[in-house]
Amino acid sequence: MAWRSCSVLLRLTGDEGLRSSARGGRWPHSLQQRCGFRKATRKPESKKVEEELGPAHNESSETAVQRRTPTPHGDHPPSTPRAFAQLFRPFVFTVGVTGFSFGSAAIWQYESLKSRVQSYFDELRADWLEKVKPQKRGDVRKEINQWWNSLTEGQRTVTGIIAANAIVFCLWRVPSLQRFMIRYFMANPASRTLCSPMILSTFSHFSFFHMAANMYVLWSFSTSAVSMLGREQFMAVYLSAGVVSTFVSYVCKMVTGRFGPSLGASGAIMTVLAAVCTKIPEAKLAIIFLPMFTFSAGNALKAIVAMDTAGLVLGWKFFDHAAHLGGAMFGIWYVLFGHELIWKKREPFVKIWHDFRTRRGPGGGGGGDRGGAI
Repeated sequence: MAWRSCSVLLRLTGDEGLRSSARGGRWPHSLQQRCGFRKATRKPESKKVEEELGPAHNESSETAVQRRTPTPHGDHPPSTPRAFAQLFRPFVFTVGVTGFSFGSAAIWQYESLKSRVQSYFDELRADWLEKVKPQKRGDVRKEINQWWNSLTEGQRTVTGIIAANAIVFCLWRVPSLQRFMIRYFMANPASRTLCSPMILSTFSHFSFFHMAANMYVLWSFSTSAVSMLGREQFMAVYLSAGVVSTFVSYVCKMVTGRFGPSLGASGAIMTVLAAVCTKIPEAKLAIIFLPMFTFSAGNALKAIVAMDTAGLVLGWKFFDHAAHLGGAMFGIWYVLFGHELIWKKREPFVKIWHDFRTRRGPGGGGGGDRGGAI
């Protein structure tokens, strides 16, 4: 089995109008690695199907562990007509997750604005108590709060994503959960479970290096992305990108017949990277290990798209180039058209939610006008 992995890390050089990840200032390129199963010979006396992992040249310590991991029974590549019929449910799931993500983000933003005044008074009260109450030396809670407050809004936004990825990584280490993890946390168009892995695999990493590289990319890139989109819109784009890139991967696997599972956050990260490179193509990027060589974000994006296109056409198997391209194209489309078509037209939906909250009231009953208007 091969895995999605980050192989190139980029960093931003200079100020291009957005807050670069100055504490991180790095603009990485995350590559998504493909996963492929090769079935072992079926033993006539056993009803269990065991699978070997990947070609020999891709083996590593984790592939040796995976070789002993059983896979769900019945995950066979479907015939061509049945294969395309199976894409209907993933397509509906992709549209549904995207709509739910942006709808939830709009409500989240509404509620954040609504509670801002109350939060202001709470902060004033907390500051007053801080001055009155004597401080303890070495107070761990205070140090944690100071560290948290020192982070940028983007870094605070992606902390939850990183925590979720770390939890899923730990679950991969539990032997009794291997079948469950393979079924629900690896996206495979030949599997009986098609929809839920499209989003769950975005938070799934088997290799520690794979997870660490992707999360480093996300952390260092988060400040600029959230500065551009805002935390609510960023989360909606990130979650939508996960299912969109996986759906594109499904389609390409159906067309080419190269079936196999995939996992990793690279498709979503490619969307964020492409969005920012499209928004500020003049930004200067540099490879982290070669900081003396710089190039524009626009040229970097062109090179990434060209490489993944070549990999898809030529059938390179080490990375899931279709998922990369799907994520990059979604990011470019969203900056050029999607922001206007989706986010800027959220007003009717927010008004419906506002009317619902006004009628319902903060206490859950008919509260008259207690909900108020923003």
